[in-house]
Amino acid sequence: MLINPWMKKYLGLALACALGTASLTGCGGNGSGTPSGNGNAGGVTIGVTSFADTLEPTEQYFSWVVSRYGIGETLVRFDETGELTPCLAENWSISDDQLTWTFQIREGVKFSNGDDMTPEMVKASLERTFEKSDRAATFFDPASITVDGQNLMITTKEPVAILPGSLADPLFLIVDTNVDDSTFAMQGPICTGPYAVESFSPTDACVVVRNEHYWGGDVPLDRVTLKCVDDQATRSMALQTGEIDIAYNLKTENVAEFENDSNITIQQMQSLRSTYAFMNQKGALSDLTLRQAVIRGLDRETYCNKLLEGGATAGKAPVPPTLDFGFDTLKDENAYDPEGAKKLLADAGYKDTDGDGFVETPTGEKLNLEFVIYTSREELNVYAQAAQANLKDIGIQVTLNTVSYETLLDMRDAGQFDMLIWNVLVANTGDPEKYLRENWYSTSSSNQMGYSNAEVDAMLDQLLTTFDEAARKDLIIRIQQEIMDDAATIFFGYETTYLFSNNRVTGVTMYPMDYYWLTQDIALAA
Repeated sequence: MLINPWMKKYLGLALACALGTASLTGCGGNGSGTPSGNGNAGGVTIGVTSFADTLEPTEQYFSWVVSRYGIGETLVRFDETGELTPCLAENWSISDDQLTWTFQIREGVKFSNGDDMTPEMVKASLERTFEKSDRAATFFDPASITVDGQNLMITTKEPVAILPGSLADPLFLIVDTNVDDSTFAMQGPICTGPYAVESFSPTDACVVVRNEHYWGGDVPLDRVTLKCVDDQATRSMALQTGEIDIAYNLKTENVAEFENDSNITIQQMQSLRSTYAFMNQKGALSDLTLRQAVIRGLDRETYCNKLLEGGATAGKAPVPPTLDFGFDTLKDENAYDPEGAKKLLADAGYKDTDGDGFVETPTGEKLNLEFVIYTSREELNVYAQAAQANLKDIGIQVTLNTVSYETLLDMRDAGQFDMLIWNVLVANTGDPEKYLRENWYSTSSSNQMGYSNAEVDAMLDQLLTTFDEAARKDLIIRIQQEIMDDAATIFFGYETTYLFSNNRVTGVTMYPMDYYWLTQDIALAA
């Protein structure tokens, strides 16, 4: 049963083009325009942004790395069009009372250490995830997980419409629980993917090698190095010089750097990602008027069209226009209006009494909003700096606090921020339900900004058990409008995603759900 009617037809690759030839010189290159692949004749080097300080998949969102690096797999996965497709489960069905999902576990699958993956081991892996991860129960809360032959049955206390899509999230990748799992953090989990961890350094690289026991057929590459290159310009140069073969998270401005290089293929996709900023309602931003003024003071069209050179669509709502959830019909009462923002502040008693150019609160206290950001995605820094400048223009002082992604997670969970930037997939289970619930449900562990709206909670609870597509769409549109009307969050933009690769490698594919970077399909060109 597939619950994913929302992907627009153009969601597939919008562009895949080879560019002209250039003579490349510089550190690490061979000066001939033919990349060296970092001297890795039997493998490939991929330039990535650092993301995880551990490979333990139940920690934070670090299971994404385990999936992206070709190490771990889930029962179901998303294909190139965003549709659910079988993986470690061959098929699935739901009972008449909509409480029990049955997954037929694929036979003949082995873990990378040679152990057989049985339905009992799948059960043990899922139970481990629910035991170790607070996030797991935010997807669904199983009343029981049982095994009958090759079938694994998950029963819930109430219907869960998106359960199969939830199991496609990398958090639920299947690990061998018969081994010492204390080694997973630094040595990597034992999984079923085409590759297994050889070495891992959080700030340097993760090296993976062919899984000789892979169930899906031959794995083309002996070894792949996933090299951490956080700086966007450095990552681009590394691709130009041949230090890396594939570069993730390059942007529109990098396209021009390869316009004369016929060795490089660039793929482009309209993103399912949203960049937004939480506003903490446990502090100064508990004032709705201040939140409205902040949002109205931000020129998001300019950020996306000019500063990011058209590499993003300006934001206003939780769900981007690449998904069919009413983006064009949603009313944005807090669209860019700096003069209106100033009037809101003045009418509410925010005044600059000391002449420093920044308003004080109605009670006369200094107002200085801390904006916590991380910059492994360059566009986040662009948004944050532009927002700081725009808000200065309307008299609101903002101080940027740049931290690592791992620290940002800790600060989010502790509620230690006024504003905090975030960038996520909005349909990580196939539609936006999980994303909306995780961020704006009043008691969600991820909602540390104090946002609470009883109507939003009620609609999210209703959405959980709603299977009808039209009813789900209506609920999601209504939830978005409430969040927008509450001025709960700053929606900056929805970025275009790029994937740059050298033609010495083949099989490089973009996925709407960016859980899959290194796949079995990637090989060296003949």
